[in-house]
Amino acid sequence: MSFFEVWAAGGLAVLIYMTLIWIASVIKRDASIVDIFWGLGFVVLSVVYFILAEDGYTERKLLILALVGVWGLRLSGYILARNWGHDEDPRYQNWRRQYGKNYWWISFFQVFLLQGAIMWLISATLLAAHYFDAPDTLTPLDILGAMLWTIGFFFEAVGDWHLKRFKANPDNAGQVLDGGVWSYTRHPNYFGDAAQWWAYYLIALSTGWGALTIFGPALMTYLLINVSGVAMLERSMKQKPKYADYIARTSAFFPRIPKT
Repeated sequence: MSFFEVWAAGGLAVLIYMTLIWIASVIKRDASIVDIFWGLGFVVLSVVYFILAEDGYTERKLLILALVGVWGLRLSGYILARNWGHDEDPRYQNWRRQYGKNYWWISFFQVFLLQGAIMWLISATLLAAHYFDAPDTLTPLDILGAMLWTIGFFFEAVGDWHLKRFKANPDNAGQVLDGGVWSYTRHPNYFGDAAQWWAYYLIALSTGWGALTIFGPALMTYLLINVSGVAMLERSMKQKPKYADYIARTSAFFPRIPKT
């Protein structure tokens, strides 16, 4: 199968995957369950690419499969635990009120099909790492990618863990989390996520053909900063009294030593 045939097969897999989740959301009346399956969707795609890209270099395929698997499963598990027992996310509730009784089918296009299309586009970077068979050895770019992934995973996982502990303490209500990795960046989880996607790109780049899929990590980073991540959270967090001081001394995205 050609690169684009495998990629098209991935698109079909995403369509089936997101349709099944949409059906579950209609039954449950909770469109926000899509957030739980975002990371897992990339794991599914990576498995599809691993199977269909038969001529790829096995060690590189195993490397990218393992890294995506750990990232995606951890992210989906974290969001599942965070959302368990809670009502539908307010963002989706607002859309449900806006569209009324028609939201059950509108959500398929507005939420599930849109996110599936984005997922499929971004996954081209993963396919490049799976598909091409040269060089038939792990390169310094592969090693550098694995190192960058480790840094990103640390910031994302530890940031989420710190945030979970912080929110679990009722004494922190109305306070600003500014310790641990949150003292180096106001959004360590989003930075870590982006760093891991650029790590996947470095691994894809080692094949020589992966450079053409730079739109994958670029789109993911854009979404994390300007759409569903940093920008959206900053708008809500700025209402907290102490957040202005936190902004003054802490980087918004890239980690750095905090200002005094």
